[in-house]
Amino acid sequence: MAGTTPEDERVDAPYDATPYLPARGGLPAHRRAAAECRGCPLHADATGTVFGRGEAGARMMLVGEQPGDQEDREGVPFVGPAGRLLFRAPAEAGIDEADLYVTNAVKHFKFTREGTGKRRIHKAPNLRETLACRPWLLAELRLIHPELIVTLGATAGRALLGPDFRVGADRGVPRPLPGAGDGTRVVATVHPSAVLRARRREEMYAGLVADLRTAAEAL
Repeated sequence: MAGTTPEDERVDAPYDATPYLPARGGLPAHRRAAAECRGCPLHADATGTVFGRGEAGARMMLVGEQPGDQEDREGVPFVGPAGRLLFRAPAEAGIDEADLYVTNAVKHFKFTREGTGKRRIHKAPNLRETLACRPWLLAELRLIHPELIVTLGATAGRALLGPDFRVGADRGVPRPLPGAGDGTRVVATVHPSAVLRARRREEMYAGLVADLRTAAEAL
């Protein structure tokens, strides 16, 4: 039927971004296509899709959870307080920013509103929403083909390493990317927003830098 979209035709289907991925093209084509993604309900309230930033061929990919309030408004990942901390940490670990591609497991901002005010409060995406957005993340992996991936926090870790992933148990150790078969490895660490919330912030930040130093050495 003219004018229908994939979600109109598959009302009872699981959330899935796959129908919105372009059949061909590089990062620019995927970024344009992602702007029209309606693969899960998160698009309805977000300002827009926040795709990854960086160049094809980047040696290392950093994968976070989802855009925050500032990222949603600007359309760029990791530009808020957590992002500023994130880019400081790789520099201390000896990683050149030009070698990085940064993105999120989920491309739309999920939030609740605080009381009757307008402040938007981050809400973690659920498994169904994360799996819906996974085709975009896998497409970025295919296009970037990084030598190493760093997952930041639980959502990113589960998106790539499976539902049994736990940050505390699995962080800081290079391991093969499941199903890749091409030597790509993954190092898990905490999300920079967790560092900002931590009571012992300096200690947790030092741990983040140490994990990133491990990632740099694995290259």
